[in-house]
Amino acid sequence: MILLSDEAVAALPVADCGEPMVSLRDEAGLRYDASPVAGPTGSMVRAGVRDRLVLAQSALPAGLHLLVVEGHRSVTDQGTAFEGYRARLAREQPHLTADDTFREASKYVAPVAVAPHCAGGAVDLTLCHDDGTRLDLGTEIDATPVDSDNACFTAATNVSPEATENRAVMGKALRAGGLVNYPTEWWHWSYGDRYWAISTGATTSIYGPITP
Repeated sequence: MILLSDEAVAALPVADCGEPMVSLRDEAGLRYDASPVAGPTGSMVRAGVRDRLVLAQSALPAGLHLLVVEGHRSVTDQGTAFEGYRARLAREQPHLTADDTFREASKYVAPVAVAPHCAGGAVDLTLCHDDGTRLDLGTEIDATPVDSDNACFTAATNVSPEATENRAVMGKALRAGGLVNYPTEWWHWSYGDRYWAISTGATTSIYGPITP
């Protein structure tokens, strides 16, 4: 499993294509329900990500919708989240080395230097019905590996058959739209960032950090 902390991810060059940021708030078919921790730009993504989400939405069964809870995240917020979780791991698992906590923290939140959310290339999302009721995906969005016994991993086997099926339905649609998943977070999908590049064999990331 390639993690965002792996050196190969950071080594990929960035050739930002200059694509603009757009809001998902009023995009037909998609739903947006801000996470409690989402900042003021949380509804925004690069235009190419928006287009791929719309394509993924069209691939879902009737009556289901992609429900985005966070898109863009500021460098400041990303850094706070990463260092906060890393510090928690160091407190709770004092046997871990600094390198270990860096790697383990990256299973939950990306190091700032390679963070897909800061580039406008990532979304955290789930599925909902027409009335907004969320489907069972096995864990809450942003469940940590420690707290969920790794049930947050996309391929986790310690979730219900219903959750497994819902993850498969969502994943099939999003992959058809051209997005890639971060395998430790069933809810995290991206396009154009470094993790997308290493996952697809692209030689460069087309999105770098951006402030809308």
